[in-house]
Amino acid sequence: MSSTYGKNIRVTIFGESHAAAIGVTIEGLPAGIAIDTEELQAFLDRRAPGKDRFSTARKESDTPEFLCGVKDGKTCGTPVTAIIRNSDQHSSDYASIADTPRPGHADYTAEVKYGGFQDKTGGGHFSGRLTAPLCIAGGIALQILKKQGIEVAGRVTAIGGITESEEAMLQAIEQSKAEGDSVGGIVECVATGVPAGLGDPMFDGMENRIASAVFGIPAVKGVEFGEGFSAAALKGSENNDAYEIRDGRVFLKTNHCGGILGGITTGSPIVVRAAFKPTPSIAKEQDTVNLKTMENCKISVPGRHDPCIARRAVPAVEAAVALAILDALLEQEKYKAFIG
Repeated sequence: MSSTYGKNIRVTIFGESHAAAIGVTIEGLPAGIAIDTEELQAFLDRRAPGKDRFSTARKESDTPEFLCGVKDGKTCGTPVTAIIRNSDQHSSDYASIADTPRPGHADYTAEVKYGGFQDKTGGGHFSGRLTAPLCIAGGIALQILKKQGIEVAGRVTAIGGITESEEAMLQAIEQSKAEGDSVGGIVECVATGVPAGLGDPMFDGMENRIASAVFGIPAVKGVEFGEGFSAAALKGSENNDAYEIRDGRVFLKTNHCGGILGGITTGSPIVVRAAFKPTPSIAKEQDTVNLKTMENCKISVPGRHDPCIARRAVPAVEAAVALAILDALLEQEKYKAFIG
């Protein structure tokens, strides 16, 4: 299924933006893992809507409710299922545009794929709202990784092409919002403490695994590692990471590769950046079509929407990266146990 990720842990996300609830089922978590619910809630709060004037006005508590798989604060070894109940959805906002796909959104492609049977309100299963259950799974993964000495942290490095300062980035968001428009951004995520040897060559490398998870976040249009596309403008002598021995161990002097070579981790920090497109739902009038009458028309999207997705997407990127690393780490432990 397209909404399921992982091999050693299986994360399945379900629900729609305006459904009664959204949620996640996590299979493969070892038994006896303690879940710090306060720490998990703090992580979810970073992604939650309605926090300031730079995000959507929709207000949700995003409090996870564990239905099974957790008892007395610890995993049981069976599938963990948790839901977040939706409480502030305004489905009526979408009644006037039910037959007019929003430019830049998945409305049209979903219509073609599912023949009109998809939930159209709030973007349905294509909504950024589905990153909340992703953050439940990722938040648990972050706690597990932390006990292994692995830390994952993200930050916004650009908004609307602006990189100078946070103040300048926020001004760009405010200006676009005042114009009924939106802006995109870049989120950088760094994972430290990741051991060398995780991942595989070719189609199952760590870049592949991380990118697959990160591309599951709506609005991500590009993913790069280390120097990324900038490496294409460098010489080999500039891009290569020289080796050295320190304290009887192999280290890379630099980290242009972003912690991964040949699909396998080097032991240096994993550095990944995700490019987020501007929010497609904007008040500014755009050209579209009416799929019912098959006529050209105009659309000004009503409702409550983020003028920039990137800021609230930081924990979602952290969650995706953490899940990919945990999945690979569990695989490596099985591999080592097999070869002795």
